[in-house]
Amino acid sequence: MIAGNDRPDMDSRESIDFFVDRFYERVLADEQLSPIFVDVAEVDLAIHLPHIKNYWRKLLLGEKKYQRHTMDVHRKLNGKRALRAEDFQRWLDFFSATADAHFAGKRTERAKQVAKKIAANMEQSLGARSDPLRSE
Repeated sequence: MIAGNDRPDMDSRESIDFFVDRFYERVLADEQLSPIFVDVAEVDLAIHLPHIKNYWRKLLLGEKKYQRHTMDVHRKLNGKRALRAEDFQRWLDFFSATADAHFAGKRTERAKQVAKKIAANMEQSLGARSDPLRSE
């Protein structure tokens, strides 16, 4: 990890794109989250990543390209495979770790706070529960 002052903020299209690419590399290499994205959601990265980049550009830079409703997408996914509290926590841990590894600053902190709210809202809205059989 680079020293705090040497890391850029997540304050440009390029930095958001870089972040999203690094984040998804981690998620798709993870044995817990990868099957959700690959096997259940059958995510086509060529389609999905531009949507996600536009979503974060909207939240952090105020761009208007993203017009989808994220809860609808996740409700459909949850109907195929119930998302668990552990899934949201793992997603959030990767999000924060990826952000901290490459970025620092006000927008980066905002991204982490927004991600925390998104995970909590989705977890609550979808009725995600902890898996009692999971030993983590």
